[in-house]
Amino acid sequence: MAREKKKRHWLSRLSFGTVSLFFAGLLLLSYLSMIIDPAKAWFFTLFGLLYFPVLVVVALLFVWSLFRRSRMRGLLLLALLPSFFFFGRYYQFRTPEESTPATVRLVSYNVGLFAHGDHFSDREVLADSVCAYLKKTDADIIFLQEFYLPNKMDISSWLKRHFPGYSADYYVLTGKDGQFGNVTLSRRPVKEKGKIDFEKSTNLALWTDIRLDSTTLRFYNCHFESYNISLPNLVKKDGAVEETERKMRRSIHERPAQVAEVLKGVDSAPVRSVVLGDFNDNPLSYTYFRLLKGRRDSFVEAGKGFGATYRSLWPLLRIDYILYPEDLSAVTYKVDKVHYSDHYPIIATYYESGRNPR
Repeated sequence: MAREKKKRHWLSRLSFGTVSLFFAGLLLLSYLSMIIDPAKAWFFTLFGLLYFPVLVVVALLFVWSLFRRSRMRGLLLLALLPSFFFFGRYYQFRTPEESTPATVRLVSYNVGLFAHGDHFSDREVLADSVCAYLKKTDADIIFLQEFYLPNKMDISSWLKRHFPGYSADYYVLTGKDGQFGNVTLSRRPVKEKGKIDFEKSTNLALWTDIRLDSTTLRFYNCHFESYNISLPNLVKKDGAVEETERKMRRSIHERPAQVAEVLKGVDSAPVRSVVLGDFNDNPLSYTYFRLLKGRRDSFVEAGKGFGATYRSLWPLLRIDYILYPEDLSAVTYKVDKVHYSDHYPIIATYYESGRNPR
């Protein structure tokens, strides 16, 4: 009996050690996903995508290891330590602070081609509802990705009718199913504008030089390569797993080149740049790591709670961002949980660092 009990105890220790080693290894690999170019090793992006659920598992294993007095607690703690620096990219513990008057309000929203709203069967009705919502935000500048209109509609006239008082900068592709692309709307003076086409992709980045109260900034409205994965099809459709892997490989390989194109524009711009939009990548990714250089993350600086923006897998995926330079200081940041798209809009306010906030 004693021998059998000792054997079960040994097997239990072996199983716990194996599981701990596996998840600690996954967590350590997820940290590397920030610095390894996915164009050279695409699968590291997958480790980054798994970061948050793996972190939860490792944290639970660490707590359990303390009760068991397991030798694995040292390894688990070692795997957890870097997360003290990275966890804030996913969740912010923040108490209300004395309000600082904001001078500019930004909204970034992937509207999902006006095709993913709850209780909306008509795209035109959903588009009208989104516009009504956006006007209520009272934003100085609005950035839209995956904007859509049927071919029968004139985009310029439609935007002027729905957003009076805003100047519109847009670039859309026209296909048999309609017109889709990015839109930037501004109540502040626009000085220069242009676009960056991504090779062999329908995605793009718009850039707009906009005069604020005390400075001019270049705003890059980005939509980087999407995975284009349908979760229902992954279960129901034959060959869906192979198709999903192919799509993921393609998007992971293409995003680094798209990011490089935007950064080339940032480096040559005559003014500082705000980079924002739908990055289709998580905060522990090569995409985020490169674009953050020289900028600050609005959620990290002023957000509260979970920062996730992809509605279908909330709170796991944060893929929409506003990264700003030192010319601005973030005052507030909100992920607004409205169900007009498969993304949530992000709303942020700032004061200009060149002004006295009081």
